[in-house]
Amino acid sequence: MALDAKINAILPPRYQHCYDGVNPVSMGSAGLKYGADGKVAWDEVWTSFCDLALAGGPPHRGKLLVPAPPEEITAEPEKYQQVVEEIGRGIWMVTGLHVLPRFAPGWIGVVCRGTAMAPWLVRAIVVENILARQDRHLLLVPAGPRYHLAKEIKNVVTAVAKTCHYWNDHLPEHQQQAIADLLGPMNGATSGGPATTAEVSAAPDRYRIVVAGIEQGIRQATGLSTVPSFEVGWVGVPCTDAEMAIWLMRAVIAHGIVARREAGVLYLPASPRHGEAEIEAVVRALSGAHRLWGMRCAAKQHGAAAKSTPR
Repeated sequence: MALDAKINAILPPRYQHCYDGVNPVSMGSAGLKYGADGKVAWDEVWTSFCDLALAGGPPHRGKLLVPAPPEEITAEPEKYQQVVEEIGRGIWMVTGLHVLPRFAPGWIGVVCRGTAMAPWLVRAIVVENILARQDRHLLLVPAGPRYHLAKEIKNVVTAVAKTCHYWNDHLPEHQQQAIADLLGPMNGATSGGPATTAEVSAAPDRYRIVVAGIEQGIRQATGLSTVPSFEVGWVGVPCTDAEMAIWLMRAVIAHGIVARREAGVLYLPASPRHGEAEIEAVVRALSGAHRLWGMRCAAKQHGAAAKSTPR
């Protein structure tokens, strides 16, 4: 399947074949609404959503939101429980999906419908700069005792509400099945997600080897430089601008790789769990996307030059 076809296969029809028409600017943050019980009425907060970041829209957050480390959760168990309950209540209200609030420290489980929903939501939510993971049919989203209602809690609920809205209301059933066929086989070697802090701490030497392998592979295959990420589990690739970062990000995701961006920097996953196959998959996906990006830019320049040539 050609790359453009793969990209279009994971996007709602409204975003297919219209990359340049997607609005990268945020609509602004919706304010919280409260019910008679004094709790947030999550199901009344949104009437519409910004464009999907997966399609080239603005990420919901500028920086990645990650789960709290275990020691922070242990130190503030009551606050953590309050956060988990509120995130779970919000997700249930806006999606109707069942929630497993105590799936694992720092993670809330969301029971998805069908085989393709979880892998698609993971990719779509990570692009919004909310870390997410998959465990079979479960979507895992982050939590922490220091999450605030109008900030991090709202960030998580919004990202799930937004992506579930596009999945349920904008992706027809036949396309959902096509996504299952496309992403299902990729759920192993090619889609290994980023490492957690705990995983890096448990195998620091292996993590350094994986990062070095990805960085070296990217430089050799594309000539692009790499930069360290503030958050563990990611390798940063500076791009010329946000347009390039968005295009490469979508192309990499179409190959099954979990990816995201912050402004003009593309971030690719790294983990001590990754073997040579995973390292090669990341490098190969980026190098192929970068080659096609160059061809795309050359074609646009040629077209612009032809239009400006006097006849």
